[in-house]
Amino acid sequence: MITKLPDAPNVAAPDPFAGPDHPIRKVTRQVAFDGEAAWTAGRADKMAGLFNDMAAGWSAGKDSEVRAMPVLDALARGEVNLAGSWLEVGSGTGAGAVALHGSVDRLICCDLAAEMLANAPAELAPRVQADASRLPFAGAQFDAILMINMLLFPLEVDRLLAPEGRLVWINTLGDQTPIHLPAQDVLAALPGDWTGITARAGTGFWASLRRA
Repeated sequence: MITKLPDAPNVAAPDPFAGPDHPIRKVTRQVAFDGEAAWTAGRADKMAGLFNDMAAGWSAGKDSEVRAMPVLDALARGEVNLAGSWLEVGSGTGAGAVALHGSVDRLICCDLAAEMLANAPAELAPRVQADASRLPFAGAQFDAILMINMLLFPLEVDRLLAPEGRLVWINTLGDQTPIHLPAQDVLAALPGDWTGITARAGTGFWASLRRA
């Protein structure tokens, strides 16, 4: 079950960008629901190459304040452990780390694309280059996992989260986000029984999910 909270005061409709026919939308659903069968080495290499090529100009022309709004609202209303250990998966050039800075005690950022990490601020958090389907961390050690516009690997999320940990899932452009899954579908993809809360903020939405 997922409970929908009232919209944040700053909600705005995103501009049309990536509807249901966007090519990465199909990949997003396959990875979430078919797991390793959908995430081949070739697909991982292609995705890494794509984001490595875009890394240098990734943040140019993007409103970081608007993109941070769902993150900040999730921190305020998502019942997350700010004093705990956080992992951001698919951290890109550091927008999530910037939004979390000063609010959470411990953060590690990881991304598949080395160039994305190279263009992220080094002083905000340790950066780890890794495939999100096989992350180099021991199980049950994170109190929260943040995923912003990121492919969902449900088994790794389940493995890495502490028993009371939460997945914070964010699409900064709502259903116009290329890598998009509605909160209810994220809940359905995770193994076992999960529950959570969700709300719209800025031009997107967030969901904070935990094991039931």
